[in-house]
Amino acid sequence: MPIKIENQISGYEVVTEIKDNSPAPPERSTEKLPLGDATDRIPANVVQMHEKVERPERLLGSTYKIKTPLSDHALYVTINDIVLNPDTPYEKRRPFEIFINSKNMDHFQWIVALTRIVSAVFRKGGDVTFLVEELRSVFDPQGGYFKRGGKYTPSLVAEIGDAIEAHMRMIGMIRDDGLEPHQQKLIDEKRRELENQPTPYTPTTGEKPETSFPESAHLCLKCHTKAMVLLDGCMTCLNCGDSKCN
Repeated sequence: MPIKIENQISGYEVVTEIKDNSPAPPERSTEKLPLGDATDRIPANVVQMHEKVERPERLLGSTYKIKTPLSDHALYVTINDIVLNPDTPYEKRRPFEIFINSKNMDHFQWIVALTRIVSAVFRKGGDVTFLVEELRSVFDPQGGYFKRGGKYTPSLVAEIGDAIEAHMRMIGMIRDDGLEPHQQKLIDEKRRELENQPTPYTPTTGEKPETSFPESAHLCLKCHTKAMVLLDGCMTCLNCGDSKCN
């Protein structure tokens, strides 16, 4: 006897013929979780990052060197990742733990505490990208400094946040949509105009400045880079495209 299905089919399975008066097989329950688009669904057997995921024998890792004017010794930030659902369409790489090492022992206590807290947040799962902004919003009471390229760093903790952000971008956890094509075209045109102008030299050493932006540029509050210049009567950042006229 044909049966008309009026509702949308959410799943199916092959069953054997059911004899008369025998109980029907239990309904199969599947967990549905969003993946990317709202119409996508993740099967229940796909492993999601959570605090009960056991650490495997070997993890993939990357080490980032941090050299600041605050210390004679560099810091080395190592972030190890766990690969979930390997060799499947749902394979993904997620941070699992972090280690920070340096010859400078002045900040040993708070660095150890920071690594344990950040590692615990990594293993908790979910959206852990908020750590980047939390760490980058920490300011040193003695003042920050400018890195090569003109980017302002408010503290050593913010520098560690930059390293975590770079790692999350590398494994695909943080993605930028980028500038609109017309915005990028305008920025490129203005930068070419500035590059054609004579490059200023420092009066003492005669060396070119480390930043590729004009010396008269102001600090951009969005990307923390000295790249904010006046373009067509509007303050615009040559690095990230942020504009006061938007």
